[in-house]
Amino acid sequence: MIRAMMILAMTVLCGAAFSQKLPVYKDSTQPIERRVSDLLSRMSPEEKFFQLFMIPGEIPAGEEERYRSGLFGFQVSAAQRKGAAQLLDYNVKDDAATLRAKINGLQHFFVEKSRLGIPMIAFDEALHGVVRGGATMYPASIALAATWDTALMRRVAQSIAGEARQRGIRQVLSPVINIANDPRWGRVEETYGEDPLLTSAMAVAFVNPFERSGIVTTPKHFIANVGDGGRDSYPIYYNERLLDEVYFPPFIACFQQGGSRSVMTAYNAIDGTPASQNKWLLTKKLKGDWGFTGFVISDANAVGGANVLHFTSPDVPTSEQQAVNAGMDVAFQTSMDHAKLFIPPFLDGGIDKARIDDAVSRVLRAKFELGLFDHPYVTDADVRVWGDTSGNRALARQAARESMVLLKNAGVLPLSSKYRSIAVIGEDAVTARLGGYSGPGNHKVSILEGIKERAGAGVKVTYTRGAGPMDRKWTVVPGENLFTGPGSSTHGLNAEYFANLTLSGAPAVKRVDANINFQWTLGMPDSSLGHDFYSARWTGVVRAPKEGIYVLGLDGDDGYRLWVDDSLVADHWVKQSYHTELINTELRPGQEYAIRVEFNEPVGNAQLKLVWWKYPEPMVMESTIEAAMEADVIVAVVGIHEGEFQDRASLALPEKEEALIKLVAALHKPVVVVLVGGSAITMNNWLDKVPGVLDVWYPGEEGGHAVADVLFGDADPGGRLPISFPISEAQLPWVYNHTPTGRGDDYYNLSGLPLFPFGYGMSYTHFTYSGLTLDKSSMGVGDSAVLRCRVTNDGDRDGDEVVQLYLRETVASVARPVIALKGWKRVHLRKGESMEVSWVIGPGVLASLDKDLRRGVETGEYQLLIGASSRDLRLKALLRVIPK
Repeated sequence: MIRAMMILAMTVLCGAAFSQKLPVYKDSTQPIERRVSDLLSRMSPEEKFFQLFMIPGEIPAGEEERYRSGLFGFQVSAAQRKGAAQLLDYNVKDDAATLRAKINGLQHFFVEKSRLGIPMIAFDEALHGVVRGGATMYPASIALAATWDTALMRRVAQSIAGEARQRGIRQVLSPVINIANDPRWGRVEETYGEDPLLTSAMAVAFVNPFERSGIVTTPKHFIANVGDGGRDSYPIYYNERLLDEVYFPPFIACFQQGGSRSVMTAYNAIDGTPASQNKWLLTKKLKGDWGFTGFVISDANAVGGANVLHFTSPDVPTSEQQAVNAGMDVAFQTSMDHAKLFIPPFLDGGIDKARIDDAVSRVLRAKFELGLFDHPYVTDADVRVWGDTSGNRALARQAARESMVLLKNAGVLPLSSKYRSIAVIGEDAVTARLGGYSGPGNHKVSILEGIKERAGAGVKVTYTRGAGPMDRKWTVVPGENLFTGPGSSTHGLNAEYFANLTLSGAPAVKRVDANINFQWTLGMPDSSLGHDFYSARWTGVVRAPKEGIYVLGLDGDDGYRLWVDDSLVADHWVKQSYHTELINTELRPGQEYAIRVEFNEPVGNAQLKLVWWKYPEPMVMESTIEAAMEADVIVAVVGIHEGEFQDRASLALPEKEEALIKLVAALHKPVVVVLVGGSAITMNNWLDKVPGVLDVWYPGEEGGHAVADVLFGDADPGGRLPISFPISEAQLPWVYNHTPTGRGDDYYNLSGLPLFPFGYGMSYTHFTYSGLTLDKSSMGVGDSAVLRCRVTNDGDRDGDEVVQLYLRETVASVARPVIALKGWKRVHLRKGESMEVSWVIGPGVLASLDKDLRRGVETGEYQLLIGASSRDLRLKALLRVIPK
């Protein structure tokens, strides 16, 4: 999704003068509904359309008259259309003052120069910080969930909201509240984990401060944006019970408890109908059953997905017609040029007029509620109110500290003062990665910097790169080493594309491609070709670097072959699978070789890369081993690569990082593995070889300091896992709260249990649970009981514990989860200190859906389980519910 300020209010512009009498919609003393009705009655069909068409961008300086002169009427020249495309130009590095001035300039244009003066809503992404220059970058969403601290989440959200308001941003496309039921999904880092209750609580804690600060929140993606195999936007065929019990609750909580005034649809299809065109989802459930009064926006370009991805629509205008008639309100697109494809059903009667007016009213209502008609600009007073960011870095550090999960500790942590030399290895020790949907951050502190600063001058800290999350044997051949012919100075390869599979006849497209590094999953090589049944040929020369010997190859879908100096060296022309083939032909230093690559694609969804690797493979570990041998303790910082449309088939660390861990572990020195990433990692190849493992997620701009705080024991690692870590991908999908199986969970050659369960995390101290009481052993339906227990820190240092409450129904009318989270309390206890923890056990805890999907409390016996994780359960009470 494009991260940018968005224009949610485009209007037809004309020179009509305003009357002397103040229109009702401009009268701030009038009720909002009357103002909405009055403005709606004055709007043309085109003006209504542009309230429901949103794109990222700015009006470029000097382009205002071009916009006034007919852009929105589509009677425009090619030059004007090109000018409109410049709306995609934006600068995420703009500081607050620069962005504020741009937003005020845009607002002035719409308020002062449009016919009706309808203001826009400027928006951005803000999952864990506004993605703009100067904004604080907090730990990733999954890390915030790992704190299990809703009060802290509220403080983080309030600070992000303040940084948004001082810039003029009045809507955020956040949070992501999809249930992370498969850690292979590349977007787990954006979520709050696998549990609907934890996700709901964190989501409400996030959205409420924004909405109270006058910023519309947009929970996403509606609904269930991950499908089979942990693959992004795969179709789902979930029954209504599963949706009601697992996937809907966080959205309902955001609307009904958090006050979210918008929601974003998903890319995937639900029971065969794309989410943006799904009337059962958007109209019956969302707006009907739940009474949602806000507006629905599509994910970027998702409406057209019905035509080009799901094939449930013949063209884009029909896709828009289907979407709006189904209950989608605002189409989020990435170019003004798309408007001409989306407007026809608004003008030709394809969309019900009442539905159009309802959609427009929802958008206008939000603008009136935000006060944009009466106070459209960001003023100096606003900056004074929202501009205090003095405590944000300290808050970012606290959030990072609270999020870190200690997975293993065989006495190596916290780092002792006896260690006088520390070897820090791994690329992630210096890169300070912030995770997906991040701005640049402010003075990012790397893990190496944090360790050096905390260790002090008396401790020798050395660093070697060792390996990184993107390390692989091969790399794409860069364009600087490719030329169109022998002796040519023109970089790139001659490319010919054919509208057939056999490279026959005249090519449909001829051009020069910079290199061969293509992924045609959502598109095609050229608009003149279809998404399938095409072939391509690239010719030219490759000049090897002057140093070293290189081996050439191809990586991609079958249907390729490669010639080097007229010799066929790789042949996978028959479509079968996916291969990476590095040939034995050596490219000698500085020499030139003629190459020809051919490719065919009959079914679409294609990838192809021309790659090479240096031979022999550099011994990158030698310096690392030398540094590690001289150190008293080794901190190996390793991580994973993931992200939107970056799902992982394997949950293991990259091969070179695993090799690095095993090499330093073989030295028989204390080793701490620090994991950087936003999802589960399998550890079978190395976990038993190291004494310490700390998961720091993506810890934000103050992450280096926070990691050092935990490593050296200045803070207790109080984070707990919001997702389960499997032993192997073979166990997936796995969630702790699944319903009972017809046999068991185990494989004959593998346990069905995870490596680290949901809710798991170690401390530097020790906690005991005792004194369980339930003030009544039985109660009537609709009544409540109080459950209490005592938690004691009987270790030798202060620490944090997350006391977790789970529920198991002994007998129910339908199969219920084997165990389900129902509450938790994060407590900080000094050594020797005790604290009573309590919960009210009432309908909110006990209610479930019966066989007819009616929510209520069933009579029978309930097990109330208290412990330190979903597996480490230490106290149990029985409660019987009887008819009232």
